[in-house]
Amino acid sequence: MSQPLILFLALALDAMFGEPEALWSRFPHPAVLMGRAVGWADRMMNHGNGRLVMGGIAIAVLVALSWTVGALVARLGWPAEALAAAVLLAQRSLVDHVRAVAEALSRSVEDGRSAVARIVSRDTSQMDEAAVARAAIESAAENLSDGVIAPAFWFLIAGLPGLVAYKMINTADSMIGYRTERHELFGKAAARLDDLANWIPARLTALLLFVTRRTRDGWKTIVDDAGLHRSPNAGWPEAAMAVGLGIALAGPRSYHGERRDFPFVNEAGRHEIGAADVDEAVKSLWRAWAAALGLLAALALVW
Repeated sequence: MSQPLILFLALALDAMFGEPEALWSRFPHPAVLMGRAVGWADRMMNHGNGRLVMGGIAIAVLVALSWTVGALVARLGWPAEALAAAVLLAQRSLVDHVRAVAEALSRSVEDGRSAVARIVSRDTSQMDEAAVARAAIESAAENLSDGVIAPAFWFLIAGLPGLVAYKMINTADSMIGYRTERHELFGKAAARLDDLANWIPARLTALLLFVTRRTRDGWKTIVDDAGLHRSPNAGWPEAAMAVGLGIALAGPRSYHGERRDFPFVNEAGRHEIGAADVDEAVKSLWRAWAAALGLLAALALVW
């Protein structure tokens, strides 16, 4: 079976079944195992002199091991590849988490804060309704790229080994790719590798979000505003989501009690947003997913 068809099946399986609680309550999820591996490397190697070099060695070894595991599973045949890929894709779980914020916010701002705190790292205790909605929608856009389009892209490029290696890179970046005293040097290689791995997928995600909302104009705004984001990649899907929904995203927020005055993305869009806009973002997630399926079906005809 061709790579596009295997990926088509994996995306469909993930959308239908998501993360079966009965399974992952008994066995550790592969992403959990990756996190444990990154945590072990951080504890064992992130000390003393030469942290920059040790961080580079750590991510190289972790990626090589991930690639090897993916290659071994792929040798079991296309059914194993499809199942493994479905486990490592996150469309359904992303939709479920974002929809939960919309449902909670429709009840009260306090419930919305509690729900969005599960998916973002910023301070949520003082958020108003619009801030909760923005946080959920931004998370939706960024994680569509990181959790769905990017792993799918690397599966097409390098099969299951490429997908598993990408997930390890992304996991490492989420754990050690920060400019903190502990991880500034040790996590630098992981952060740069993650930037590289997401460069094309982030822009592809933005294009899918833009096209599927049937927005007549706004691409120039997406291109201009994507560069306002502190990440070289996350700004693309975020700006596309903002333009597609006609709202402003990003802007000031607080991390660990410190206010950060980030610029707004699509500042001309509506600033007063709420649960209904989060629901619209969920629709955008499904539209982009459907477009990706359509592209895979077309690729399967010529692969």
